[in-house]
Amino acid sequence: MLLYSLDLFGTAVFAISGAWVACRKDMDIFGAMVLAFVTAVGGGTIRDVLLGATPVFWFQDTLYLTVIFASTLFAIALRKWHEKAQWPLQVADALGLAVFVVIGADKALTYGAEPVVAVMMGVLTGCGGGAIRDVLADEIPNVLRNEVYASAAIAGGAVFVFLNSVLGFTLAAVISATLVLLMRLLALYNNISLPRFQLPKINN
Repeated sequence: MLLYSLDLFGTAVFAISGAWVACRKDMDIFGAMVLAFVTAVGGGTIRDVLLGATPVFWFQDTLYLTVIFASTLFAIALRKWHEKAQWPLQVADALGLAVFVVIGADKALTYGAEPVVAVMMGVLTGCGGGAIRDVLADEIPNVLRNEVYASAAIAGGAVFVFLNSVLGFTLAAVISATLVLLMRLLALYNNISLPRFQLPKINN
């Protein structure tokens, strides 16, 4: 029940971030709804399709759609607080990422996926929606830039898959989610990022 509640919380936070990107790009309310939707459930939808877990999760539980709709309206109503809410939103986003990674990896294991595939499904669940959002908003996806985001998801997914067979789901979920959360928050607080590599300029 706690994991489900956190999943809905993460869905709401991701939807808000998608809606605010739409507002920043001067999209209308339909555009805000679309970006909110793909950010919140895009990764999980692709995961379920790849695993053959159909109908996908939000077909079976439409509360996710209600949360997305309400969160989008909330984000639009409070869009003027966008800048002031950046740090709280980033903290909430980190928590949502941590939960999504655990849920994605666990679902993959439940459907008989190999460990490496389960890690990939965890990363896809946590990062896929944001990547789709950024593409639709004509931006380079965050996961392809130098932020510690996908790398935190990979670490958390790998830890969960390993510990799940040793300690069981509950302890594995707590440890791996905490790892993702701490990695993301420490990176944000200390402005830590992955190194970037650029091609040298060629002088004619």
